[in-house]
Formats: sequence, C-alpha cells, structure tokens
Amino acid sequence: MKDDICQKPPVFLRELNRHVRFLKGVGPRLSARFEKLGIRTVAELLHHIPRQYEDRREISPIREAAKKPRANVIAEVVAFDYIGRGMKQTLKVFIRDSSGIAALLCFGRNFLERVLTPGARFFFSGTFTYRFGELQCSNFEYVPEAEYAQSPARILPLYPLTEGLSQKIVQRTVGLALAEDGKRIRDELPDDLRVRYAYPAKADALESVHFPPDEGTLSRAREALIYEELFYLELVINRRALARRVNRAMRPAVPGQLKERLLSRLPFNLTEDQTQVMREIEADLFSPFPMRRLLEGDVGTGKTLVGLVASLTVIEAGEQAVFMAPTELLARQHAAHIAALVEPLGVRTALLTGSLDEKSRTLLLQALAEGGIDLVIGTHALFSESVAYRKLGLVIIDEQHRFGVLQRKALTEKGAAPDLLLMTATPIPRSLALTAFGDLDSSRIKTKPAGRRPVVTHLTRQGNETRVYERVRRELEAGHQAYFIYPLIEESEKLDLKNAVGMYEHLCTKVFPEFRFGLIHSRLPEDEKRRTMELFARGELAGLAATSVVEVGVDVRNATCMVIEHAERFGLSALHQLRGRVGRSDLQAYAFLIYAHDLTEEAIRRLLIMKQTTDGFQIAEEDLRIRGPGALLGVEQSGYFRFCFADLSRDIRLLARAKADAESVIREDPGLLQPAHGMIREVLEKAPPFQAELADTG
Repeated sequence: MKDDICQKPPVFLRELNRHVRFLKGVGPRLSARFEKLGIRTVAELLHHIPRQYEDRREISPIREAAKKPRANVIAEVVAFDYIGRGMKQTLKVFIRDSSGIAALLCFGRNFLERVLTPGARFFFSGTFTYRFGELQCSNFEYVPEAEYAQSPARILPLYPLTEGLSQKIVQRTVGLALAEDGKRIRDELPDDLRVRYAYPAKADALESVHFPPDEGTLSRAREALIYEELFYLELVINRRALARRVNRAMRPAVPGQLKERLLSRLPFNLTEDQTQVMREIEADLFSPFPMRRLLEGDVGTGKTLVGLVASLTVIEAGEQAVFMAPTELLARQHAAHIAALVEPLGVRTALLTGSLDEKSRTLLLQALAEGGIDLVIGTHALFSESVAYRKLGLVIIDEQHRFGVLQRKALTEKGAAPDLLLMTATPIPRSLALTAFGDLDSSRIKTKPAGRRPVVTHLTRQGNETRVYERVRRELEAGHQAYFIYPLIEESEKLDLKNAVGMYEHLCTKVFPEFRFGLIHSRLPEDEKRRTMELFARGELAGLAATSVVEVGVDVRNATCMVIEHAERFGLSALHQLRGRVGRSDLQAYAFLIYAHDLTEEAIRRLLIMKQTTDGFQIAEEDLRIRGPGALLGVEQSGYFRFCFADLSRDIRLLARAKADAESVIREDPGLLQPAHGMIREVLEKAPPFQAELADTG
C-alpha cells in the first residue's frame, strides 16, 4: 500500500479531485454529511481549516479547573448516578483526582455509563463551573489516559461541523487524507520567495495547520499559506492591469487656459490634496496609456471640482467628456453646478437623463454626435445604445460602486480607449484598494476646505426626541435647515418603524408648525423630487423629511442638522454619507442618531464609531472589520474573496508584502517565461486560485 502511495504523481492541492467517499472509513453516508459543508474532494477537505484549537498539553488539578475557560484534567471515575425522572433522566458521572471531585453531566449521552466505568482513568477536557454546590462540566471531550499518553497530537483542531459529523470523525478523515496524499502536494510558491521568508513547504504547512505540534510552527504555517493566497491574488490583479495597458494615440499638449480661468473664478483656494491629485490625473491624461484611476475623497473634500478640471483639459484638446451620476437628482444638481462654473468659459454642457422628452433627447443626441456638446452630465442613459459621441476622451463616474461592471464597460466603449476616472465618497479600506481595486491607480483627497468644522454627533435613545427637536428648532430659528431621515417610506404592517410620509405630517403639524417642510422619497415622480430639492436648496423649505435617497451628493450648505431615526437600521457607510449632507460650509453642524432600546452588539459598535470619529477612511476600516470584504463590495465571498486562509481586514501586512512581490515578478517577467517562474505559470494554467473577471472594477 505504501509503495502505491509513493508512486502517485505530485500535484497541486487544488488538483486533488478524488472524492472523499473513497477515503478509508468514509463511504456514501459520511460523504453526504461532508457535502453539507461543501466538501466533496480531498482538496476541499484539506481546505477545511480548523476554526480554533484545543490545547491538551497542560493538565490542571480538578480544584483549579474552574479558573480556566477550558481545562484539561486526568481523573479516575469513582461513581455514577441518574438525575431527573423517567425518559428525561440524565447520566451524572463523578470523577476524582488528588485535589478534589467533579461531576460530569452527560446530556443526551447516557450510553457513557458503559464507557466511563468506575475505576477507569481518563483524560477530560471541558469547561468546569460551580453550580448547586459542586464543580460541574457538561460539554466535555474524553480519551482513556493510556491513549492520551501515547498520542503525539496534544493540540487538537476543532472544525466547523454539521449534523452527523463529530470532531473525531473530521479529525480522523483529515489525518487520513494527509497520510495518503499530503506528501505529494507540490509547492506553489517560487523557491526564492519561500527561502526569503523561511516558509515551510506547502505539504508541511498544511499538516501543521491541521495538526500543529506547537504554536510557533502553527504561526509560520498559517503565514505561509496566507501569503501564498495573497501573492497569487496580487499576481492575477497585476497581470490583468498589464493586459489593459493598450497603447493609444498621444493627446496633444494644451496650454491649460480653461483650467486656469476656472480656478481664477473660484472664491477659495485649492487644498494641497486637490492640487496633488490634479497633477496625477494630468500626467495620466497625457500618457500613452488610457487612464484607469480611482479617486477617493471623503464627503465634502472637493472631488467634483477635480473631475471638472480633468474634463476641461480634455475639452481643450478637442475631445468630449462625460460625467455620470447614480441618480437623476444628483445628476441635475451636478449639471446646474457645473454649468454655472464652465459655461461662462465657453464650454457647452448638457444634461441627459431617462426622463428627457423625445424631442429634446433627439436634439441632444444629434449635438453629441456632431461635437456640439463638450461636457454631458447624466445617469445610466449616457451609455444607452442610441447615444454616440464625436470624440469621447474622458469618462467620469461618480459614486462608482453604484454602477455595475457592464454599465461602466458600455460607457467606456463609446470612445476609442477613453480615460476613466472613478470617484467615490465611500472611502475604500486599504486592503480592498490593494485587491479589488488593485488594477487601478489610486488617488486620495483627505483634507477638507479651510474653515470646515467637524460635525458634532449625538446619540439619542428613542423617547428623547423632544430634546432633539428643541436643538433643531434653535438652528431653524437661526435661519438654517435640517434633514430628517427615516428607514421606511410609508407605514409597514411588518416593521414597527417610523416612516417618512407619516413623520412629514407629524413634523409639519405637531412639531414645527411655524416652519415649511418638504417630503422626498424614491416613489415620488422625478419632477416633484426636483422641485422639492430646488425649494430646499434655495432656502424656501426649512426642513426635509426623507428616506436615504438624499444619501449621496446632495449639497445644501445652509443645512446644519441631520436627524436619523432608527439609526441602528443603517450601515456605517450610509450613516457616514447621510451625515456628510451637513457640515458643508463654515457653519457648525450637528447629527442626531436616534436609536431603539434593544440593540445588537454590531449596532452598538456602529453607533459608537459614528460618535467617535468623522474620518471616513477610519470608518471604512471599521466597516470592513464588521462586515467583511464581500459585503462591502457586493460580492459575498465569491471570486476574489473566496479565501481559505487569508482575511483582508487582518492580514494587511502580508497583503502589502504579497503585492510588492507580485509587482516585482510581473515587472521583471511579464509573460512568466523565465525558468524561475515556471511554477507560477503552471499554477495559473492548471489550478488557478482566483478568476480575474470577478469583482472587476472596469
């Protein structure tokens, strides 16, 4: 048998496609239970890593057992009894060592009467607590003392389980798979990297992760497997970025007169961050490759102005620019703001949305195709099939995460390799910037314009709204404005939550009858939403009752109060974006987060983070820790994020190392043709760990 195993050819781990039912002692019944855990093959079994470990090395006396979260004792069975009555009787086993006595409650395990017989000695591991005047343990593992003494594995893996699978079954099956196939698992890291970081061979690392001899060996093994995953992820990202670097006709240099004329008209100076990002973008615009840049900027940092300056550069070179927003409300706001800034410079702008009437749309499309429009602002209508551009040079997508990959691709295909600038006010954690957005160049604007004050955030429990209303009233009496945000549009039979329609009536008639209020939510006609927002922007409405439809981009500088009811129902990103609707001038602004009485631990964490900081980048990192990368990107653990060992929120140090090493490999050998990189090429061909098309950023 051993000779047969030795003769099996070496393979990569993901090539171990033998079904687990063919492992000794598994068979059809057990394999069906393994399938409930997503385990069909030996490769999937070995990727089923322990969730934690049970350290059986240290033995405690019984009298000390309650002092530890989980204690190991070696004791003699001295007696047993049954507690309860009739069919509900439970076996109670008494054990003793030289320090004292404990009782084992065997719920659902009365068969242990035949195993834990008086006079026999066992190793026990479990949680011991004092109850009813005695030391008890109900959830325990056991092995005979002689078996414990002979076993080399004193740190036992504890795996995620399903009904019908015990720890012992999974441990035995994993051990068998390692014994039969472990030694023929090939390394996937190049030798130079493995030697540089003193990582163990992959077969040894896997064995150490499943059955570690000590903490140090386990730590090195885990690091090796984490690094390997992240290295190949970054390698795929870098190869994808390289494939997109298509040469294009160089854009002729321009004097930058439009840019200078615009900046001279502004009543403020640019921040250092804005100036630096403009330099980076300008370098991209005049490079031989199309720009693919992600611009991150916290709410109120001036991203739109940066995008507008980039548009003027392209327009001055005789090309057209597109500015796409996620909602018609925001597109109209951008169009009005941009037109006021650039039309005096002779730049021809237009607004294209789905609600445009047929005649106006026909004229606009004709002007676009003939080059009569320099800069068009709009929604998804910009990439519809009937839209054609004379010479599209730049595509700017605001709040890029709200558009799908295919939508972004459809828009960029309207031109001959146009430049692409993706903008987001939802800061992206550094680990995601290195992975999901790793094929994009990245710029950040962190500094807000001079004179902006941080929004003061108050947490208020439901039932104390009167105090909030009093504070808001003082702001309204001073001539300022307020938002009131609700999780529902109308009353729900299923959810006992405040709603925008009902609370609009309440605010108008009961709370603030002396002030004029407006109502806005997604079900209202676009014309009505536009009129309401125009009235609010002009200061003719003191307050606005709304849903989260105002979350993105709405810019009313006189608004100083943001009241969010049922704040626990909103995610961190939404709360931060909503709060960003106020504090957009030199006026002091306030956010009032009103929360329910019964909160989950996660909701408490979210609210405390909002109270403690206004830094969107810090909030994004916390959001990653709470929700994980899949939720943040809308790709729940698929493709890029189906990690077995790595954790993006934890392994940022190794991620940075892997990124640098992958970039070095691709820079030195783009085609992976050198003999030293043959293993990498073979892994990507035979057993690719990640698929380049998933979580694509366009």
